[in-house]
Amino acid sequence: MDLRKIKKLIELLEESDLAEMEIREGEESIRLSRSTSVVQAPAYAQPMPMAAAPAPAPVAAAPAVAEPAADEPTGHTITSPMVGTFYASPDPESPAFASVGSNVKTGDTLCIIEAMKTFNPIEADRAGVVKAVHKQNGDPVEFGEVLFVIE
Repeated sequence: MDLRKIKKLIELLEESDLAEMEIREGEESIRLSRSTSVVQAPAYAQPMPMAAAPAPAPVAAAPAVAEPAADEPTGHTITSPMVGTFYASPDPESPAFASVGSNVKTGDTLCIIEAMKTFNPIEADRAGVVKAVHKQNGDPVEFGEVLFVIE
């Protein structure tokens, strides 16, 4: 790198508020940094007096658990183990893995959740009848969101 270019870079650094700059030209590079002085408080400094601590705020009562709506089926819920996209079938032409009224066994695939280009099958963790499907094909799902109700 040319000495005139280096001097010009030093001038630019001094005129600016930059603390550091690095320039690369092909295989050559230069890094310039401004020295900063740090002032430390002496070790024997007196601590600042503490103000009186405010009284603790009263603790709010825990929110009540929401009761299921009268028309919503109750039973065992299958929740999403991840964030992704819900798919009810392996491809658009195939029937859904499980729908309302389907009998499922433990280990049966209920749906697929796509996360980061990976298709993850969601399986039933107990046998029963599907009472509700809370998502439709292509819906986004969040971690812990209810997907199915099995009774």
